[in-house]
Amino acid sequence: MPDTAYIFLAGASRGVGREVAHCLVKQSLKVKALVRSNTVKAELEALGITAVLGNALNPTEVEQAMLAEPISAVISTIGGVRADEQRVDFLGNKHLIDAAVKAKAEKFVLVSSIGSGDSAGALSSQVLEALRPALLAKEQAETYLAGSGLIYTIVRPGGLKSEPASGNAVLTPDSTIAGSINRADVATLVCQCLLSRKANNRVLSAVDRQMVYVQKDFEILDLS
Repeated sequence: MPDTAYIFLAGASRGVGREVAHCLVKQSLKVKALVRSNTVKAELEALGITAVLGNALNPTEVEQAMLAEPISAVISTIGGVRADEQRVDFLGNKHLIDAAVKAKAEKFVLVSSIGSGDSAGALSSQVLEALRPALLAKEQAETYLAGSGLIYTIVRPGGLKSEPASGNAVLTPDSTIAGSINRADVATLVCQCLLSRKANNRVLSAVDRQMVYVQKDFEILDLS
């Protein structure tokens, strides 16, 4: 990644996105984050991150934030339902992808979820039904990114936990695998994908080897 360009991060207010922010800072990468509140903006700026106010559901704000300075790559961990009941999982990511194309970003890393797309069979029917609206929106975002022309990596974490990183997390192209994973470990994998060509144009499930729901042999992607 060029030293003079920023990694553009959306979703850094909490969860996996905040863990990704810490991971990128530890690697001394220049980070620009799109945030929705002044409180989060101040928290991220205290970490040395350039933070700009904007809403991923507003394409003009996304473009203005992303095109102001050179961007080498984009990471999105956004998701959920806003107050107006709009799902950000697809529409917000669509705006980020469109802006990344205009910014000529080298890569886009999208954090999605196991259960999206061809990994639906990895979850029980009850879980799939409960998460259906979110998973359908995430699948739309995955499909849109894959067709955008950008180099991409789609990371599908399993059930998210808040414990410290275990170091046992892995990425697999096997869409039948499901399990849990700590948010800090997801962030580490995302940062590795950002810098590894082996992750380019791949859709990968992320699980902790010690927390796989059904123990069986599966392929593990080596990003080194």
